[in-house]
Amino acid sequence: MAEKLNVELREEFGKGAARRIRRENKIPAVLYGHGEEVRHVVLPGHETALIARNTNALLELSLADGRSELALIKDIQRHPLKRNITHLDLIIVRKGEKVEVDIPVVLVGEPTAPAIAVVDAQTLTLSADALHVPEQIEVDVEEKEEGFQLFAGDITLPEGSELVTDAELLVVAVTIPRVEEEDTEDEDAEGTEGAEGEQSEDSEGENSEESSEQE
Repeated sequence: MAEKLNVELREEFGKGAARRIRRENKIPAVLYGHGEEVRHVVLPGHETALIARNTNALLELSLADGRSELALIKDIQRHPLKRNITHLDLIIVRKGEKVEVDIPVVLVGEPTAPAIAVVDAQTLTLSADALHVPEQIEVDVEEKEEGFQLFAGDITLPEGSELVTDAELLVVAVTIPRVEEEDTEDEDAEGTEGAEGEQSEDSEGENSEESSEQE
């Protein structure tokens, strides 16, 4: 379902204007696609931030000029420290068309202990209906054992979606974490050297005391 937003057309440009927009708790954005002229718009900050939590959220934009557009969030720019949204790219979509989107991979369940599941591909690129973009791709690892591997081509995709990512891409692997033997050997060697050093210092100290007594 599309999230409805009332959108203002942006009339001022430049960094100063963008800062003023953000101070008013609004977000500058660009809207493009389908041969339409690029439009610079302003979105309500709080509502948009809530919607943007969902990757590839579908928006129904009511523009100030009376027009309405369906759009997907294509790119989100955030402040490097505060992490609040500073700018959005929105792409216009139409009913019945396919779009390529990156969908996050989410694990379900726990593998058999002490094994752990390692996600090698955080997202998969799919071709999906523009009005029914899946929120995530679930991968079941419940009671899977060491050696289990799942490739992109093995995953059951949401209805109406097609895989764009290479089918041979490794997505999830189940493995048992191991301590590197080399690290253990290094630690043992350091311990031995430390002990030898202490013994050597003790011997030198004893020799020095014996020499002093003789003098």
